[in-house]
Amino acid sequence: MATKNFTIRGMTCGHCAAAVKDEVGQVLGVEDVDVSIDEGRMTVSGEGFTDADIDAAVVEAGYQVVE
Repeated sequence: MATKNFTIRGMTCGHCAAAVKDEVGQVLGVEDVDVSIDEGRMTVSGEGFTDADIDAAVVEAGYQVVE
């Protein structure tokens, strides 16, 4: 299982984190998503997902992955 960390811009509350977690959790191959509002970070675990898949899901939730 692969684990990747992402920095997310724009999350300020629990609703923000839940929106990101829900969208990213629907990406094919994602098995676990952990979001930290305080750090603006997200950890994604699973097999077969790409950075582009995760980026698209975060954008769909209304936020941005910081490169």
